Amino acid sequence: MATRIQTYDTTLRDGSQGEGVNFSLQDKLLIAKKLDELGFDYIEGGYPLSNPKDEEFFQRAADTDWKHAKVAAFGMTRRRGIGAEEDVGMCALRDSKAPVITVVGKTWDLHVNEVLRVDEEENLAMIRDSVAFLVAEGREVIYDAEHCFDGLLANQEFALKTLKAAEEAGASLVCMCDTNGGRLPEEIAEAVDLLRREISIPVGIHCHNDSDLAVANSLAALDRGAIQVQGTINGIGERCGNVCLLSVVANLLLKKEGYDALQEGSLSHLAELSRYVYEIANMNFRNNQPFVGISAFAHKGGMHVHAINRIAESYEHIKPELVGNERRVLVSELSGRSNIVAKATKYKIEHDGELMTKILERVQDLESVGYQFEAAEASFDLLIKKVAGSYEPKFKRIHHRVNVESAADAPAETEATVKLTVNGEVVHVVGDGDGPVNALDSALRKALLPVYPTLSQMHLVDYKVRVINSAEGTAARVRVVIESRDEDAVWSTVGVSENIIEASWLALVDSVEYKLFKDEGEVAS
Repeated sequence: MATRIQTYDTTLRDGSQGEGVNFSLQDKLLIAKKLDELGFDYIEGGYPLSNPKDEEFFQRAADTDWKHAKVAAFGMTRRRGIGAEEDVGMCALRDSKAPVITVVGKTWDLHVNEVLRVDEEENLAMIRDSVAFLVAEGREVIYDAEHCFDGLLANQEFALKTLKAAEEAGASLVCMCDTNGGRLPEEIAEAVDLLRREISIPVGIHCHNDSDLAVANSLAALDRGAIQVQGTINGIGERCGNVCLLSVVANLLLKKEGYDALQEGSLSHLAELSRYVYEIANMNFRNNQPFVGISAFAHKGGMHVHAINRIAESYEHIKPELVGNERRVLVSELSGRSNIVAKATKYKIEHDGELMTKILERVQDLESVGYQFEAAEASFDLLIKKVAGSYEPKFKRIHHRVNVESAADAPAETEATVKLTVNGEVVHVVGDGDGPVNALDSALRKALLPVYPTLSQMHLVDYKVRVINSAEGTAARVRVVIESRDEDAVWSTVGVSENIIEASWLALVDSVEYKLFKDEGEVAS
């Protein structure tokens, strides 16, 4: 029978302590519902005493019908010198209505003596009283042993006393925290072995990633008998972050035998969950994130692509669809014919050797002047149409102009004029915007919307500029990459020029044309 591993998500609490992370109340509720849908066992919502937002979260959570997860409130042991029933933090945890309370206490004598500045007996009483108070209130109590591994290393006798105090007071589980993220897998394994000999209640693991070992350390603990893993989605969190639960679960279920986690079928939604949390948190995706990043199964070297076309596992450790991801073949000056064939398959032209050669030569020519198609696959799809002779532009530029006016006492005003041929007619329009690209986009849309109304569904979501040959100074060439999306797709396009406005225009035109071709089924999205 498989060992059930409890997944304890602390994205909403520990994850929110990461630099640049700030969840609204609605953000937290949305993420919590998504975690619940996938079968996470515990969702830590925050510290109800810390701010009104967290307090409100628990009130809303209490009125929510959770399908699977238990909501946990997080807080510290009582303050020194007072009873738990008198401590405002303890009362806030009790009043949160959360069915699970996670109490964090000190394991390392350094923190007891130098940070809290209490004697060791008082620290033990703080742990014992806090856990017992909440257990008496009918709550499931998880005890988070802060700096557990550092404490065991520094003063094993005292550290064990703190853990046993939580056990004796009624904690359902002791979670061993590598708070500083500095321990090695073998140290984690040894400490878990020790604790399982010393206490009778289950053990959990909570790792931080300061040594880039959080996943390895968590797996080491689970292999030694820990039954709960605490972490965050995408590994967000303070300093270098927490362990990424997505990687832990994927490794457990795909690489190891005898483990069970989440709900059946949830594994294939991990990539979706990753991107959902990034979007809610307004964070950039980590492209090379294991298992779920868009580059996790991206192949660029021609030899690699040739190999995976024959045997996928030759350069892929798992099937990408198992975690909801997909294989991507990148096209660049390093590409061989295999890359082009793999990309062109969706256009049914892979058997045209002459055309494949022409496409490869065109890619190499363009990349020699600064183009890159690996991050602009929509532009590459258009390039295939152009080289294959199936490209018919949706509109033609006659000219465009951008004017920027600024005064010392007023914000700059930007205006773009665009003159196009659309359906055989000349269209001449003016648009304004917050900057040159925004103004060009506005003018282009104004000119095209009467003929192509679906452009109203398209939005520019990202704009990147990179100087390619900086040694040329003001004459340096720039590469512009624009990311766009509509109701059902996201795509990227590229433009290169010595003029940033022209580079932006080229990327913008590709983006609009890709949308129009896609809507008509002329590119394979």
